[in-house]
Amino acid sequence: MTSRLAVSLAVFFLLASIAVIITVAVIQVHKTNFLSPGLKYGIVLDAGSSRTTVYLYQWPAEKENNTGVVTQTLKCRVEGPGISSFGQDPDQDRCTWHSMKECMAQTLETIPLSQHNSTPLFLGATAGMRLLRSKNESASDKILLDIRRYLQSLPFSFGNASIISGEEEGLYGWITANYLMGNFVEKNLWNAWVRPHGAKTIGSLDLGGASTQIAFSTTPAEGQAPPGYTKVWLYGYEYSVYTHSFTCYGKDEAERKVLASLVRTSSSSQVKNPCYHTGYSTTMSAGYIFETPCNQKTSNYNPKQQLTLVGTGDLGLCRSTVRAAFDLGSCQGRSNCSFNGVYQPPVSGDFVAYAGFSYITEMFGLNQSFSLDAFDSKIRSHCSLPWKTLTEGSSKKEKYLRSYCYSANLAYVLLVEGYKFSPETWNNIRFQNEINQNSVAWPLGYMLALSNMIPAEAKLVQLPMASSVFAGLLFMFSTLAILCFMFLAIALVRACY
Repeated sequence: MTSRLAVSLAVFFLLASIAVIITVAVIQVHKTNFLSPGLKYGIVLDAGSSRTTVYLYQWPAEKENNTGVVTQTLKCRVEGPGISSFGQDPDQDRCTWHSMKECMAQTLETIPLSQHNSTPLFLGATAGMRLLRSKNESASDKILLDIRRYLQSLPFSFGNASIISGEEEGLYGWITANYLMGNFVEKNLWNAWVRPHGAKTIGSLDLGGASTQIAFSTTPAEGQAPPGYTKVWLYGYEYSVYTHSFTCYGKDEAERKVLASLVRTSSSSQVKNPCYHTGYSTTMSAGYIFETPCNQKTSNYNPKQQLTLVGTGDLGLCRSTVRAAFDLGSCQGRSNCSFNGVYQPPVSGDFVAYAGFSYITEMFGLNQSFSLDAFDSKIRSHCSLPWKTLTEGSSKKEKYLRSYCYSANLAYVLLVEGYKFSPETWNNIRFQNEINQNSVAWPLGYMLALSNMIPAEAKLVQLPMASSVFAGLLFMFSTLAILCFMFLAIALVRACY
């Protein structure tokens, strides 16, 4: 009985030892973690038409399939208008430069001193500078030269300060939205970054001050090569993206187009504006309205002429005036067309609408998702409010508050009649400016694309257990297994004799 018990124990310890050896080996080989040798940083200045924003990003030194895993570390808004306004008001220029230097000082404090020289720095100027370049190329060149000189004086690795195209702006916004939604990569059970199973991308809708962008992934029909498509390679996969940017249809420039049409149809310097609330009036110069490449000047144009705009609060006339700023007739009878004769495939899938779109819906107290009828109802109730009622208890600046009726109608016409969102597809839009505390904006997508240009550093391997511990366990259980095997072999021989 004692001999049988000894044999049973020997078999148990032999099997247990083999199981432990296999388990330890599997864990050591397959659960290996890779430690980043440190963080890398990148700085992008978003020089928009209405303001400049400084973004600081960081990512592990190793990359996933040649694309860095980037997160937003710092966001600093530069006070004052966009850089395209430089040279118009010396006092304002000084304030803007001072604020920009304060933002750059914050980035210096955030990035470790040892990494200052290796941190890439880029500035991308958008529609405001695109318009200035078309109007006065020498002025835009001088602004960029001054910006470059300043950025080159900083202890960073200066990359470039340039004007990006509208299509690039739209594409980078699309990359940002999908990256933040986790549509490119996710961590699996082994703590490794992989492409999500059955991953789908979302479209992006951006409403800036001077332009608006739409971008979404869709595959053109075989054999066709329509305009607006581009291919982008991210995290080891290729995506086909349609994107288009409409200059002059951002919130500020489109409003100038609306004001210009009202001035042209007015017989006096007192102009009725159906998008302003009843009881409100303001005076502005003709130069403010017409000194832009987006508007054609009148025959008797005088930039110093003072115009008084009086609000009438007429929603129907406001919407029709906004609608008239779009050439919708050029798309009649064409299914794949947005407005102004521009090709666009039918919208499909989910979308995120950010920047101006989200600011408008936040003003109305709407959630991230709501029906088209709910939005239209909010517009109607808001536009019908007298100016006195609207301003009671409101802390918003006059120039913003007076324009929400107009900008809401702009968003409505642009999305419904321009991009062709139906009441059903409208429900696929989410209006939000942040995802997981990261701004939905083109600079993050820009940084993701640029990270492909930065060589990956060597990875440092950290095993689940120290090599000495692993060797000790392996030796101990291997010895135990051998002893058990020898004991069983001896017992077997004795049993045979």
